[in-house]
Amino acid sequence: MKSVLRIATVDPNEATRNSLKSLLLGIDTVWLEAECSRYEFFMDVIRQTQPDIALVNVDSNPREAVELIGHITSAAPQCAVLVISQSQEGALILQVMRHGASEFLNLPLQLDDFIAALDRIRATLGGGDGDGGGHAGKIFTVVGVGGGVGSTSLSVNLAAALAQNPANSPVIIDLDLTLGDADVWLDIIPDYTIRDVSENISRLDYGLLKRSLTRHDCGVFLLPRPVEVEGQDLVRPDDLRRILALLKATFSHLIIDVSKSFGPLDMAAMGVSDKILLVTQLDLTCLRNVVRVIQYLDQTEGLDKKVEIIVNRMGLEDTDISLSKALETIGREVFWQLPNDYATMVGSRNNGVPLSQFAPKSRLARSILDLTKRLSMNDDEHALATATEKKKGGLFGLFSK
Repeated sequence: MKSVLRIATVDPNEATRNSLKSLLLGIDTVWLEAECSRYEFFMDVIRQTQPDIALVNVDSNPREAVELIGHITSAAPQCAVLVISQSQEGALILQVMRHGASEFLNLPLQLDDFIAALDRIRATLGGGDGDGGGHAGKIFTVVGVGGGVGSTSLSVNLAAALAQNPANSPVIIDLDLTLGDADVWLDIIPDYTIRDVSENISRLDYGLLKRSLTRHDCGVFLLPRPVEVEGQDLVRPDDLRRILALLKATFSHLIIDVSKSFGPLDMAAMGVSDKILLVTQLDLTCLRNVVRVIQYLDQTEGLDKKVEIIVNRMGLEDTDISLSKALETIGREVFWQLPNDYATMVGSRNNGVPLSQFAPKSRLARSILDLTKRLSMNDDEHALATATEKKKGGLFGLFSK
């Protein structure tokens, strides 16, 4: 079931068209893909944008609008048609439904009725549009508890591991606008960055956003940080949510590499995430910061419930803190352990090639691939896997060996 629906509208009446646009922009679960003021041009809009829903106001010319509905349902059967009108005539309602409309709503629109209609349409939509294969995209925000703990390396290699499955279409969003380096990890010189997206936010649609992404040959897309050093005020949190909503509608996984400032953009990203992957190492400073960050997120709308702790560089020789002592310190379970393989990781980074291509058989690459499987589990599957691992006597032994 889709979480975000892409909508194209046609309404020759400017007043009702603008009113409808304001309504749509205020609903998080829809994306206004395109708007059109002429019935005769709307089929071209449908072909170009391939929306989930065509929203048609039939009042300006009911006969022409009814013919248009028939063309849409015939030429684009994957696109549901939602009709709106001030008329309550039974004959008109019967006509539009016979021509293939999924829903008919009266103007002025009542928000509750409109949301209910969207939910009914959403439930009928199956697989496949866009890059995401018709599934609601998952958002994972990766947060490092200190410099050099490996948050960017995890972001890049997690996305690359996900891309090994042809059904997945992962995209990395580099939100460290000051010192982000996801493009360096992938040896990419981008034509466009998040700056270009933010400067065109008022006319942003799927086509423009897709052109702003750079694709690596491993199958990962990247929305990089600006070329110049920028502050977080370059992008407003509301604009970021719009960008993420569109990406979520069209990509299977969003991997967000945030800064360590916990600024408005970072918090906005965490707020819409399915999971917050908190990356740490087993040293005193990092473990202290894990506790501090979790306490902070607990005070911020309960975001701590989304946190999963990833311990990086397990087996590092110069650490003197055991995993059991770390668990005692942070007071919660570790979600995953990544083995220490510094030489392989450095080689991967210096060559601008993710581990899945640079050293696919390495223990670290296999561990990250297994992490993607764990992240795809639902809560019940996760609980069962955790219980099984504990019963076998080794924390996360099932996947990390």
